[in-house]
Amino acid sequence: MDPRELRRDFPLLEAQPDLVFLDSAASAQKPRAVTEALTRFYETAYANVHRGSYPLSEAATEAFEDARRTLAEFLGTPDPEEVVFVRNATEGLNLLAHSLSERFLGPGDLVVVTEMEHHANLVPWQQAARRKGARIRAVPITDEGRLDPAAFERLLAEEPRIVALTHMSNVLGTVNPVADLAERARAAGAIVVVDGAQGAPHLPVNVRALGADFYATSGHKMLGPTGASALWGRRALWEELPPFLTGGGMIERVTIEESTFAPPPTRFEAGTPPFAEAVGLAAAARYLAAVGMENVWRHDRALVERALAALAEVPDLKVFGPTGPDRGGVVSFVFPGVHAHDLATFLAQKGVAVRSGHHCAQPLHRRLGVAATARASFYLYNTEEEVDRLAEALREARRFFATWIE
Repeated sequence: MDPRELRRDFPLLEAQPDLVFLDSAASAQKPRAVTEALTRFYETAYANVHRGSYPLSEAATEAFEDARRTLAEFLGTPDPEEVVFVRNATEGLNLLAHSLSERFLGPGDLVVVTEMEHHANLVPWQQAARRKGARIRAVPITDEGRLDPAAFERLLAEEPRIVALTHMSNVLGTVNPVADLAERARAAGAIVVVDGAQGAPHLPVNVRALGADFYATSGHKMLGPTGASALWGRRALWEELPPFLTGGGMIERVTIEESTFAPPPTRFEAGTPPFAEAVGLAAAARYLAAVGMENVWRHDRALVERALAALAEVPDLKVFGPTGPDRGGVVSFVFPGVHAHDLATFLAQKGVAVRSGHHCAQPLHRRLGVAATARASFYLYNTEEEVDRLAEALREARRFFATWIE
């Protein structure tokens, strides 16, 4: 895998060759294969799905269902009907928090999350717990930025109904041992929900091998368009769950007094689904599969190792997260006394685009003892030279902010 060759597939990166784009954890750039698939569908094959008996609508429906099959294959499930299309990982996790709590959560029950969760895998569970009178507890992290295994075991001893955790931290880059954690949690009687927003774009994912019950992806982070993401769940659990959104499309029979609902996945796709965006997401999944997710992961690992070594040489720079093979291509850092927004603005002036803020992970930043961090995130189109430019820009920032640094 040669990132220089792959960059030719990304029009924005070709148009701005001097831009060092290190914000893929927020949203990834799009290859031509994706934008062309969207344009072709809109211009030659657009009609609403599951509605019309005319050829154009039938063809659009087949394209939508083919996208479902593509995402099922990408995620490692032989059953396409285990894949529900949602707008984004946030919507998917809200769907699960609502529907799982309606079916499985009661007063006093425990929901276990982790200290490194994105707000999308925390706030919906808070709301569900409040609605049902349940409790919510978090697995703390160690000083190295990994989950505390002893604390996890202690919480499992309380027999939680639901365990929700991230596959890969969007701040620390920590890749959690989901297969092991899910096995332990399910043995304790818990339903396991995995936030795969950072995992699916970067790691080879086989949901069956991971052993979780649900896995949420973020389509726009894995080269797809905004507006469509795949939410996987075990068929037996989908069939037990009530819907999250109601209305057109997801019904079986409606009278003035009551309604019955369609089987999954239709039950969870109320209204007009994001069928054009799903076609674009399928193109992204095929692109990633052609590159090879093992290759993507190895490339991410090579870049993050180079970045950690280079940034360790920048005086006063504090870098968060573990070192070792369980770390993905995310590096968050601060200079003491320099606000992350100021640092990101300085880097932008050097042509280096990074994220700054709490990255929708305020509890984690509170644990780290900082209000915000700057974050560089790598993907398949980034190069070693871009890592070196980040390090050089940070050395310049150190000189510029010298009087600010505590």
